[in-house]
Order: sequence, then structure tokens, then C-alpha cells
Amino acid sequence: MSDTQQPTRSRLLFKGLALSLPLTLLSACTHFSSTQPSSAAQNNQSLLVYGGPILTMQGMQPTYVEALLIQQGRIRFSGDLAQARKISPHAQSINLQKRTVIPGIIDAHSHVSAVGLQQTVANLYAPPDGTVTDIPSLIMNMKNWQKNNPEFIQATSGWIMGNGYDDGQLKEKRHPTATELDQISKDQPVLILHQSGHLAAANHKALELLNIDANTPNPEGGVIRRVKNSKQPNGVLEESVVFMAMMQAFKTVRPDMMEKMALKAIDTYVENGYTTVQEGRADAGTTELWRSLGQQGKLHIDLVSYPDLMNEQAYMLKHGTSRMYDHHFRVGGVKISLDGSPQGKTAWLTKPYLIPPEGKPKTYAGYPAYPKNKTVQDAINLAFEHQWQILAHANGDAAIDQYLNTIQKATGQYPTLDRRNVIIHAQTIREDQLDKAKSLHLIPSFFSVHTYYWGDWHRLETLGPKRASQISPTGSALRKGIIFTEHHDAPVIPPRSMMVLDSTVNRGTRSGVTLGEDQKVSPYIALKSITDWAAYQYFEENNKGTLTEGKLADFVILSDNPLTVPSRSIKDIQILATYKEGQRIYQHSSLNPQPMKYSN
Repeated sequence: MSDTQQPTRSRLLFKGLALSLPLTLLSACTHFSSTQPSSAAQNNQSLLVYGGPILTMQGMQPTYVEALLIQQGRIRFSGDLAQARKISPHAQSINLQKRTVIPGIIDAHSHVSAVGLQQTVANLYAPPDGTVTDIPSLIMNMKNWQKNNPEFIQATSGWIMGNGYDDGQLKEKRHPTATELDQISKDQPVLILHQSGHLAAANHKALELLNIDANTPNPEGGVIRRVKNSKQPNGVLEESVVFMAMMQAFKTVRPDMMEKMALKAIDTYVENGYTTVQEGRADAGTTELWRSLGQQGKLHIDLVSYPDLMNEQAYMLKHGTSRMYDHHFRVGGVKISLDGSPQGKTAWLTKPYLIPPEGKPKTYAGYPAYPKNKTVQDAINLAFEHQWQILAHANGDAAIDQYLNTIQKATGQYPTLDRRNVIIHAQTIREDQLDKAKSLHLIPSFFSVHTYYWGDWHRLETLGPKRASQISPTGSALRKGIIFTEHHDAPVIPPRSMMVLDSTVNRGTRSGVTLGEDQKVSPYIALKSITDWAAYQYFEENNKGTLTEGKLADFVILSDNPLTVPSRSIKDIQILATYKEGQRIYQHSSLNPQPMKYSN
């Protein structure tokens, strides 16, 4: 990648900076790289897995087998232990010692590269992912990070960066102002990103470098918040203005530093049991970065990129998509973002927010990313014409209406094909919209872990109890016979697979309130959404998603069985080992030195 291309590559690497880091898991884990595969895979020998519950995820009811027999990266046999031993009597074996095996976990939507950045800039998250509880503690964390990270600050030409603050979790219940961030520095630009990834706050030096002042108009799809009764910017930025600021801050970051952060992110996914991950709303540079890393042999799990439909049309027309991986990499389709975030009050709703942002009228209901329907329709038509799978970020029900209507028109205009277009987040989707989505063969990918992080905020601040209880309506989708997937949108939420599973089952908020009892689903259905159904979303159901004969030997060893532990304990289940195509690529330190070592 040339230096002239580097600023483009920077753009999405940091676009979704709403990051969260499972620090305790990182510190407790040991990695096994793809250049050090397990001995059975390295010698091309058979591998027999037995001695604990092996949950195949085949069908709508739990099915277990006694053993898996793996050869050349695929499952040769899934069934009785005695039969497996007859087929390959000299196979090396792993005795699970009553631990549980599930298929490799599939990331239905996130921004992988941004997770690496999340682990590099200042951590501004509230507990349990950080220590920031008010604006003074935020400023203290920023100053400490500034003191300890001169190399990174130099790489960004002086920008002091933080990520993950949430006004809803701060004692002050508001965003930090430019004047408050001046306490960190008046001479260097300071930029901190909201946990949603859709808002940010900047100091006055940053605003100066961004050419934002009282005379700067709001750009399309974005807002510059102002000091009350004034046109002066107060430091808070929304949507497209945030992305503009990020591009400015990271335009000088070296490619080697970006590569290091990207690979660090992959490690985080692997230790959470993910064997297939997504780079959502990528730019051309980020996509080519991953392609290059794959060709260099640095990717040991599968990564699917979805370039931005609005900004990367030329790239997509040149490169297109593929259903086949090239060194664990492929372009799967395109991504379009139609609105913002409900917790940031930028999602586009049909009914007003319960409490509007400061300075907004009671009728305020958010806003679209693209106010002109023709703009969206033309983009959707282009994707249909070239048979690109579409992932559409649509949180608010007004944005979902816009997507459904454009898909409906395109469906009537272009040939009927198995497109598997997706509604990403679909948080406030209505019952009538679910019916329409089903008729259009759309797949909702829900964000149920939102119920924990922002469920109380939605009850009391953004939506009110009734609408909040229907966020991510997995129960309704299941009753209507709609296949759905679940995601964490990392780095918005840490890519902790068991937390995603727990929230989908329990729908508990930070305060312990159950948000929508009728939208709960069973642990088995929740597991389907991150294995079998997620594989279907990717057109990979013939190779992934279940532990059945002929499929890739992607699997995870868990400390406990999610179907049998108390539901409130699901989040505490540990990922003990991750296998990709029969190769062990991660093992938790609790298994060291070798309690599950191979034997003949």
C-alpha cells in the first residue's frame, strides 16, 4: 500500500470508534498463532474430539454427539465415539474432560480494525469496561494516557485521543464541552469519541484545526452542537462531522502502526471464540489492508469486508464480491448507513424522543443520513444490478422504513435472486416492519446486548418504557418465523460472545430490569443466531455454523454448557480454546500447561 493511499485507509480503521476492551480476558490469555498449529493439523493427522457435550447446532432442537473426527481441516465424522475410533483408530485425540464444544462463533456485524484502535487510545468507558464515572475522571484518564503515549500522539501529528465515554453513564449526564477538554491541552487538539461511535467531543484547538467556528454550517448528515443561545460550537459533534474529524486526526498514521492495531484486534476476536469476523462499512484502503494481510499469511481466521456503498462504488465496480476466500479474506457485499444511534439521539425515528437533546424541540425524532430517498434508491439499485449483498445500518424505525421501501422498489425492478440483504441493528423495528422484512426476504441482525448497556437509558431518556421494551425484538422475529442474527458492533461493545449470548437470552439492563420479557429467546436459539443462522447470513451454511460431516472444523471449547447453566451465568462462561479448520489458534491460560494435550 503506497503512502498516498494511506489517508484513505485511515478513514474506516477508526470510523466506528465506540470501542470497549475486555481487559481482564486479555491479561489472562495465551495465544497460539497460525504459524504454530496444533500437531495433528501440522502433521495432517486425524484429530478425535470427545469426552464432553458436543453441541452440533443442527436443527431447531439441541442435538449432541459423542465425538468429532477431523481430517484435513474438515469434519469427517460427527457421531458415536466407538464409530469414530473405528474410522480412524490411530487419530490423535482431545479429551474434553466434560467441557462443552460448540461451532466456531460467527461475527454477524462489527468493525474489526477499529477494535485495535480501541485498545490503543485512552479508555474512557464506564464500568465494567473502564473507570470513567464523571468528567473529572475522564480528564484524568486522558492526561494519564497523554503522558504515557507520546509515540502515538506524534504519529497523529499531535492529536490526543480517547474513546468510549457515554454521557448517559457520566455523573453530569451530559457531554464534556470544548472548554472542559481544554484542561487536557490548549495547544494540542483533543478528540474523544462517544461509545456509540456516532458522536464526539473536541477541544478548541481541535475545532480550530477542523475549521469549525460560529460561521460553519451543519454538513449533510451531521450536526455541530452550539453553546446555548449562541452559534459558537460547544465542542460536541454528531455523525458526518465525527468522521471528518477522525479523518483529520489519523491522516498521518503510518501503515505499520495500523497493521499492528489490526492484528491486535484479530487476537481479541479469537480469544472470544470468533472464527469468522466482519469489517463493516469499510473503505478501499482498509479492505486492501486486510487482503494484503491475508496474502502475507497473517490472517488465521476468516474476514469478510463490506465496503461503504456510498463512498466506494468505484472500488466495488472494479473488484466486486466473492463467495470464496483468498487466504481467509473476501469481499462479501456492501454496507450503507441510513441513520445514527438511539443512545446518542441521532437515530431516525417516526415518533419523537422521550427527552430531546438540549436545544431541540419536543417533536425532535432524529434525522436521516441521506434525506433524499432518490440518493438511497440509486445506491440500492446499483447493488441489486451487480448482485452485491447489502447490509444497511438502520436503528430508527423511520430509517428502517426508508430501507424497506427502497428494497421493495428494487425487488420489483431486478431479477429475483437469493440476495440475503440484512438490516443491521434493527433496534426499533415495528411488528409491521418485521412482516414486510419477511416478505422481502431480509435478515434482521439484532443488537440485543444494547439492552444491558443502554436499556435503562432507553427506558428513562430516549424511548420510554413501552418502546424500549421492544428494542431488538428477537421474540417477535422468532414467532414470525424470521431467521435473525445477533452482533456486538465492536468496538461499540466489546466482542465478548458470551455477553452477546447472555443479553439475547436475559435482556437484563445495568440496573437489573428485564427489558421486554416477551422478547426473550432460549439459549439454544440465541446460539443459533451466532452460529448456524450467522453462517446463513454469509451464504456459508454449507461450510460453517454446525458441527456436521463435511463442514470446516471451526469449533470452540467452553468451560460450561450455555444450555444447562443458570441463564444469568451465561456471561461468565469462559472461552477455553478456539480452533480454526482443526488448528488450535487460541488456548486460555487456565488450560496451561497442557491439560487437554493431544494423545494417540
